[in-house]
Amino acid sequence: MNNKAYYHLPGLFEFYEFYRVFLPLYREHRDYFYDWCEIGSVYGAPADCIWGGGRTGIGEYRPKEVLSLLGEYGISARLTFSNSLLEPEHLKDKKCNQICEIFEKNTSVQNGVIVHSELLTDYLKNEYPGLYLVSSTTKVLTDFEALRREAEREEFRYVVPDFRLNRAVEGLAGLKQEQKDKLEFLCNECCYFGCNDRKACYENVSRKNLGEDCSDHICRAPGGNEGYRFSKAMEGPGFIGREDIPNKYLPMGFSNFKIEGRGLGNAVLLEFILYYMTKPEYMLRLREEIYLDSMLDLF
Repeated sequence: MNNKAYYHLPGLFEFYEFYRVFLPLYREHRDYFYDWCEIGSVYGAPADCIWGGGRTGIGEYRPKEVLSLLGEYGISARLTFSNSLLEPEHLKDKKCNQICEIFEKNTSVQNGVIVHSELLTDYLKNEYPGLYLVSSTTKVLTDFEALRREAEREEFRYVVPDFRLNRAVEGLAGLKQEQKDKLEFLCNECCYFGCNDRKACYENVSRKNLGEDCSDHICRAPGGNEGYRFSKAMEGPGFIGREDIPNKYLPMGFSNFKIEGRGLGNAVLLEFILYYMTKPEYMLRLREEIYLDSMLDLF
């Protein structure tokens, strides 16, 4: 049984100001938080990165500032470079290569890249071997055997399944421990469980990051026009709740859990941290510490 859960949190660039306020509190008041969990990484992508995917990047903070902050707390930084439509000419992009070079040279903690494209996977392995690779949930791995094969690939340190496999208990329990160590479950996905357009939605984001002139993907799933709602995510059959992690997943041998939330804002990120990491008796105290910080715009 694994004794620790590692959360992989959103908004590496987008929520820099939030983490600048939160991380000192996390270190100073560790008793506010469950002792069975830690922060494994923070992921995201700066604005205008053609390798970006999953969500369009909006963060404007410089990579060195971001790495300096996370390095101070020994937390790994991950670049979300999960564009699924890259062509060979895109690998020459100056900005994306410069960022990878900066992330690889930062030696306080090893950093990683979340990838979808096989072309980019091979490129990063050869050009930036110091960065570890994460297989993106944008691959929409809903077939369990496909997930098993992905977890067997040596190039990936972690693999994020589609959230619809979160409850495939029989198959998950039968994995080898080295495969279990790689799986990183997306806990709080709000997407309709029966959605058939998930790949198309991600591809639309990939096209936009490449600068293509294309219309937005229109979600036709029930409730798709409502946007993200944590309350709705909690009602979904793929949702992994706070109590599920120490009571079900850790005993099965799993230890990595991803929290969705890039682009949702500081206030929603705080709610995720309160729900997943904070002891009930300290939730109000943490809220007050964050809310009363005059440097942080929550809304």
